[in-house]
Amino acid sequence: MTKTKLGVLLPTRRLIMTGEEPQNIETVLSMAEQVESAGLDSVWVGDSLTAKPRLEPLTTLAAIASRTSRVRLGTSVLLAALRHPVNLAHVLGSLDLISSGRLIIGAGVGGAFNDDQRQEWRNAGVDPRRRAGRFEEVVDVAKRLTAGEVVTHKGSHFEFESLRVQPHALRERGVPFLMACHWNTGREAQFRRAAKLGDGIMSISDYPKEYAKLVEAVQGYAPDYGKDPSALERTFYMTVNLQTDEVKADADANQFLNLYYGMNFWGDRWGPYGHPERTIERMRCYVEAGAETVVVRFAALDQERQLDTFLSEVAPAFA
Repeated sequence: MTKTKLGVLLPTRRLIMTGEEPQNIETVLSMAEQVESAGLDSVWVGDSLTAKPRLEPLTTLAAIASRTSRVRLGTSVLLAALRHPVNLAHVLGSLDLISSGRLIIGAGVGGAFNDDQRQEWRNAGVDPRRRAGRFEEVVDVAKRLTAGEVVTHKGSHFEFESLRVQPHALRERGVPFLMACHWNTGREAQFRRAAKLGDGIMSISDYPKEYAKLVEAVQGYAPDYGKDPSALERTFYMTVNLQTDEVKADADANQFLNLYYGMNFWGDRWGPYGHPERTIERMRCYVEAGAETVVVRFAALDQERQLDTFLSEVAPAFA
C-alpha cells in the first residue's frame, strides 16, 4: 500500500479567536518547521474574511514557504468565491514560484448558514445566493491562468478576452485544486463539480463509510471529463484532541470549536477526542475508505502540546 501522507492545520484562527492581539506569527512558523522536520507531508491554513477572523491564508503560506523547503503548502479550505479570479491567479502563481512548486489549494463553495457568514459574502461584494456559480468560474479561470493559458471566458460572473497572467505556476497543469465536497449533504452537483474542476477532493464532515461513497461517486464521474479516476488526490481533514483524560479532551475540544465557529454544529462528525490510539484507529478507517492524505486540526487552545503528542504518538503509526 502507498504510505499515508499526513498534514497538520496550523493555528491561524487560534491566534485571534480568544480576543488577544497577536504580536507575531512565530507559533505558526515554528509549528510548520516542526512538521517538516518530522518528515510529514504538508501544512495547511484555513480561510475566512470576517465571519471567523484569522491570518490571511495566502500571505501566511508565503511566510511559511520562506521557513520551509519540502512540505507541501495547502489551504483547507480557500473560499475562492470571495476573490476575483485574476487577482487570485496572480497570487497563486507568485506563491507557487516562491515555494518552488509546493502549493496545493483546497477550495470550497463555503457556507452561508448564519448571519455572520452571509455578511462575510456581502462584505466582499458577493451575493451569497450566487456563490456556487461564482466559485465554479473562479476556480476554472484561476486554474487555467496558473497553468499559463491565454484565457477567453464569458460567464455569468466574469468576462475576459485573451487574458494571460504572469508569473504562472511552475507545474505544467497549474496549481492543483482539491474540491471540498461531502457525502452527508447529498448534493450530486458537488460530486460532478469535483470531478470536472478538481485535481482531487477534500472532505471534513463524513463518517468513514460516507467518505468511501464520496470517493466512489467522484471517481465515477471523472471519465465524463476525460480524467483518470485514480489520479484524483483523496484527502480527509480530521479534528482531534489528544490527551489521555477523555472527559477533559471532550470539554477542551468543545470549548475550542464553540470559540472557533460560535457553535459546534457537526457533533460527533468531529473527533475523536482522547487517547492518541483512538485517533490512530480513526485515521486508519479513513485510509481504508480511500484517503491518501489525512490532515489533522487540533481542537485545543494549546496547539504546540497537541502537535508534540501527534508527532510522538500518532504519526509513527503511519511511518
